[in-house]
Amino acid sequence: MKLQSMTLAAMAGVAGLLLAPTAFGASHREAPLIAQDPTADITDVYAFVSYDEANLNRAPADQRVTLIMNVVPGQDPADGPNYFNFADDVLYRLHIDNNTNGRAENLVYEFRFSTETRPALGSLTGPIPFIGNPNIGNAALQGISKLDGAGSEGITRRQTYTVTEVRDNKKRTPLFKGQKLVAVPSNVGPFTIPNYEDLASQGVYEDGDVRVFAGQRAETFYIDLGAVFDTVNLRRPVPALTQAEDANDGVDPFGVNRFSGFNIHTIAIELPISRVTSDRKEATATKNPTIGVYASTSRQSTRALQSKGRTKNSGAFVQVARMANPLVNELIINTPSKDFWNRTEPTDEAQFQGFYKNPTVVTELNLIFGLPVPATPRTDLLQVLLKYPGQALKNGNCGTPCSELLRLDLTVAPTAAEGQSRLGAALGGDPAGFPNGRRPNDDVTDIITRVAGGAAFINNRVGDGVNHLDGALNAGMGDGPGYGATVGNILDVTANGIAKEFPFLPTPFDGRNRVHVDCGEAGANPCN
Repeated sequence: MKLQSMTLAAMAGVAGLLLAPTAFGASHREAPLIAQDPTADITDVYAFVSYDEANLNRAPADQRVTLIMNVVPGQDPADGPNYFNFADDVLYRLHIDNNTNGRAENLVYEFRFSTETRPALGSLTGPIPFIGNPNIGNAALQGISKLDGAGSEGITRRQTYTVTEVRDNKKRTPLFKGQKLVAVPSNVGPFTIPNYEDLASQGVYEDGDVRVFAGQRAETFYIDLGAVFDTVNLRRPVPALTQAEDANDGVDPFGVNRFSGFNIHTIAIELPISRVTSDRKEATATKNPTIGVYASTSRQSTRALQSKGRTKNSGAFVQVARMANPLVNELIINTPSKDFWNRTEPTDEAQFQGFYKNPTVVTELNLIFGLPVPATPRTDLLQVLLKYPGQALKNGNCGTPCSELLRLDLTVAPTAAEGQSRLGAALGGDPAGFPNGRRPNDDVTDIITRVAGGAAFINNRVGDGVNHLDGALNAGMGDGPGYGATVGNILDVTANGIAKEFPFLPTPFDGRNRVHVDCGEAGANPCN
């Protein structure tokens, strides 16, 4: 799909009233049209060698890789009665390129969801999707304790899903045959779901050496979005963070996390590395140890209204959103092109290379902070974001292949959660972090702002003052390895909010006891 002037003009007309300053935030409402379609809005994509205790102790031949896509941004936990779900009419895909040609179709994992209405009290479904109250003493209202069977009756609106592996656009293999895969519902509150962590642990399904999870999780992307969107007036002048503050991944020195207390919807799959490499070998033996990953959402091209208010979808699936590296659509692609970019394939990125070579956001950073920035054209951004290591540019242009993918070197050993640096491989000396793949705790806002701004921004430690996920449930607690395998079924989480077990995102915040830590509140940073 090539960028045509008439297409751009049409996009500009649609988005004309929605133009805004260059957006920060890892694909949360990043483009005018996708902002109106939250169930198809990909907020974050993660790809990393698994860092749970089991994988840290595995031999190289048995190592696992985890891929995650998040959708439905900005979920307030208390927003009922119609809480949050995946869309039945959206095709969710995770794509893998395992031969470095830039075409991430060697392996594709497809997820399709189906919503069912289930009676909870006799033949009644009631006006709310989740029913249960352990204080009433009525056997029919003892709280939701299971995803299926006895104890699941209170889930009156339930989603099941399928997983299909597509290899080289040819071989389609349904996974988890014979299993009913149930998406873990929203964390309504303790009177409806008395032990949410136990319920969520039931949503981790295994098919041999493949694991999958779909359902609600805590939002792990952290950013002072309020300060950033106030024309990037961060709450401190440069140098923004002291060396000690920059090195502390457990304290937010001055920023206010916009996503504090909010949830997200997650699709996570863990696979043996030998399943995803081009020659089916382990990372240390394969000829192509680096993979490229992106996520996409698609809708069918025809949607017709049927009787009784139902709709029928038909026709080919058309991509409506994609994401690989964080912040590309926000920081690099200019607003009139954002929705068109979402609809193109990563392999067609050459048509957008002008945005990479002359990024508007770098000019904005120079004007706002008064710090020098690298000279254009920024061929370094082409090399890092659009090429594999060792692939050369051509006469200052991207050349071929030219593909926007999140690249992960599978030979790099994972870093245990307690030892991870939020500044990753780029700035934190942690080779298992971004831009070598991406983990939930990687502070991509600070990393990309500094890399885009250049040496002066790195030396002045420019950042938004939000260094970690504050307030994760059971932070610093846990009951040992194996989520769901030990008494209590508590997901192990580090003190600074890194989930140590699959699906590697913390338990979602519950609606009854929702808390958003805002500026000026007790224990929060001041407003300014």
